[in-house]
Parts: sequence; C-alpha cells; structure tokens
Amino acid sequence: MNRKRLLALLTATAMVSSLMGCGASSDTADTSNQTAETTEKTETEETKTEETSKETSSESTDSAQAGELSYTAINLDDYTDLTASIKFLHHKTDREEDGTMSSMIAEFNKTFPNITVTTEAVTDYAEDSLLRLSTGDWGDIMFIPAVDKTDLSTYFMPLDTLDNLSAELNFVDQWEFGGNCYGIPYMANAQGLLYNKQVFEDAGITELPATAEEFVADLQLIKDNTDAIPLYTNYAAGWTMGAWDAYVGIVSNGDNTYMNQKLVHTAEPFSDPGDGTGAYNVYKILYDACAGGLIEDDYTTTDWEGCKGMLNRGEIGTMVLGSWAYAQMQEAGDTPENVGYMPFPITVNGTQYVSAGGDYNYGINVNASDENKLASLVFIKWMVEESNWCYNEGGYTVVKGGQNPDMYAAFDGCEVVSDQPAVSGEETYLNDMNAESELSINAGGNDKVQRIVEAGATGSESFDDIMADWNQKWQDAQEELGIEVLY
Repeated sequence: MNRKRLLALLTATAMVSSLMGCGASSDTADTSNQTAETTEKTETEETKTEETSKETSSESTDSAQAGELSYTAINLDDYTDLTASIKFLHHKTDREEDGTMSSMIAEFNKTFPNITVTTEAVTDYAEDSLLRLSTGDWGDIMFIPAVDKTDLSTYFMPLDTLDNLSAELNFVDQWEFGGNCYGIPYMANAQGLLYNKQVFEDAGITELPATAEEFVADLQLIKDNTDAIPLYTNYAAGWTMGAWDAYVGIVSNGDNTYMNQKLVHTAEPFSDPGDGTGAYNVYKILYDACAGGLIEDDYTTTDWEGCKGMLNRGEIGTMVLGSWAYAQMQEAGDTPENVGYMPFPITVNGTQYVSAGGDYNYGINVNASDENKLASLVFIKWMVEESNWCYNEGGYTVVKGGQNPDMYAAFDGCEVVSDQPAVSGEETYLNDMNAESELSINAGGNDKVQRIVEAGATGSESFDDIMADWNQKWQDAQEELGIEVLY
C-alpha cells in the first residue's frame, strides 16, 4: 500500500477533532498523531484482506437484507429477559471519570437487568483502538476507528441496510459499504463556533456576524472594548487546528455534494471565488485574525483544558470548534448561560449553511457470539433512542424528529445539511488525495492550519502564497493519481 495513503487512512477518523467529541484531555481527541507503523500491512496481506472483505461484504449484505439481526427489526420490549455480558470500548474518558457512563448503564439495567455491560475508556483512542482492532482484543462494541471501508466487514457486523436505517435515523451513511451500515453515530455535531454572550454584549455586538468581514470586525470590537481574547486559536493543542477544515464544504459553498464528490475533481479549490465564500475565505478569517493581533498574545502557549473555563468566564470571546465542545465549555465554570453557539460566519447567496454529521459510530464485533451480538444491538438501540446521551452532550439529534438542545437556536433560519457520500467506485478518492497532497482535509490536517497561524502572526508568508501552494499540491496529487478535473 502507498505509505501516504495508509497514513491518511490512519488519521481519517469518523469526524476528526472538530467533528468529534473529545474526552477529558487533549490526548483523548487527538486523531492526528497516528503512525503508519502501528497497522502497516504488506501488499500481499492487503490484497488478501480486500478479497476477503469483498466476499464477506456480499455475504453480510444478504444477511442484513434478510433481517436476521438488524437494528430496525428488533423491538427492545422483546429482550428484557436477555442474558449476556458485553464490553464497550470508547474514547469518552471524561464521561467515564464523572460517572456519566455508569449512570447510563444503571438506567439500562433497570429494563435489561441480565445484560452486564462493562466499559473501557481509552485516552489515545485514535491510535490505540486501531491496535486493539488488529489484535481482536476489544470486546463486543467499539467506536469505529479509521478503517478502510473495504475492511468493515472484516471487523464489524452489518447493523442494517442503509435504506432501513435512513428511514429512522440521521447520518447513518458514514460507515456504509455495499448497501449495509456497519456503524450508527452515538451523537451528531453541527459545525458552528463557540462564543461568550456576555463578551459580545460588552463589546457592543448586537447581531451575530453572517460574513467573514463582519466576524473579523466583531473580533476587533472585542479587542477594543473588552479584556477578552477575541479569537482563541488553540494552536498548541494541535488537533484543535483541524477544526477549521470542517467548514470548507457545505458551510462555505452550500453544496452537500462538494466534500465527498466534487472536491477531488476540482481545480484549484483554494482560490478566491471573489464573493466571500469557499475554502479560501474560511481560512482567511484565521489569517486575518492572526495578522490583526486578534488572538492570544503567544499562540504557542495555548492551553486546551484551561481554555474551557476561560471561555465560560468571559476571558475568551470566540473559539472555532464543533458543537461537541459546547457542553464541556458550559461545565467548565460558573456562568454556563454565557456560553453560546452560532453559525459559522459565511453567507452563500443570502443563506447561511450549517453542516451536520455523525460523530463516532457504534460498531459490533463480527466475531462476537450470536448472543452477544444481539445484546450489543439492544444496548446500542437503547443508547441511541432511550439514553438521552446525544441531547445531554449538546449533540444534534441522531433520531429523526428528535429534539435538539436549545444551543442550536441561533441556527434558526439557516439551512442544516449533511454531506452526501462519495459516488460508487470513488469511495477512497478523498483519502488518496489527502495522502498524496499531504493536506489531509478533515483528516488531521493540523500542520497546514498551524502554518496559517504562524504566517499570519509573524508575517512570514502571505495568505495568497499559502493558498497557491495548496492549490499546487492538490493539482500535483490529481495528476499523480490520475483523477480527472471536472470543475
């Protein structure tokens, strides 16, 4: 396997950094520091795996379609007497430590007293989960890490068909292959940005910004009229920088086919379209803020854990992170009512768009016993539909018609859209392009975004020079991989 491509697969987790909730420490959500050595396979092994996966996928599709064991076919009321012992491997160290996980399991056992659920929270989940997956030492349920879709059926059982699940749940196509869904998100995220309501009021900001120009102007008001840091970059944490990638698709252009279908075929995707939209203007916000002194005094010393309380207390005005971070910011101080979440400040033809998508997905061990597979599916269905975990975490609802937290009130009037999957036969194209170009968009591309901070703060490079370099890297990757330029 091409080493660059393998590295991309190791870093392209379900929703990297900005898209995925993290645990109690910066290590918990850091999906960018994985190494190819941890799961590297030989060419021969890979070929065998892919052949096996295709055969298994075909068999799994028939099984799921036959309804032998599927999410939509089971009725939780029929399994209150089921007896089994299952294990759940996850990354939510914070919820393990604060008792949330044990409380949810206690509630689950009120209805299913004979299903014993043990849990294990892993701090460096992105890397360690792949190691555990390769050894088989992980239990019955896990949050699916960055595996190649062709390998899904090697490790996980199909939970249902895409058609069946899509009728009841949102965002279930992330781990779809061959018409089957191998994962179901535990929660979903909507991509906006955090802000402190009191800081905005003190700065004299009366309306939320809808364009990049308005946002940067508001950052200047915060600097001029308050003691708060206008935009906290979270540079030092590294993984937090990848949050900016989440806005280069739907949010910046309103096109839900762009990220997974068109981007790889687009010429010079980092050029300025001239109307305040597109990836160019997403990253330019960060560059302009850094160049204008609208960030922390020393970006190299930012503190991920400390910034949560700082935003809560009004020492920070804004931070660019997915909605998963909202609950953590609220819990970090005495003024949770001041923590707000707003749409990302780009408007496309008069409309602001919000990108929503699944976070980590539950997956069930294909090698588990039949009894444990059933108990695992019961537990997952209860967690998705009955536990209220998604709502309590500030997540966007996974259940169709479900309730969303009040934090999304600022999204009223916006179009909330999710990315469409890649077209058949091109499922690996974005991973391939990310690896060959080494830009890793939405796949742990933290270094490239840190480069913007460094250049903006020091004046070492112009923004247009950086974008030109990225365009060249993208073009070179298209030529190397033989990907046709269509747009």
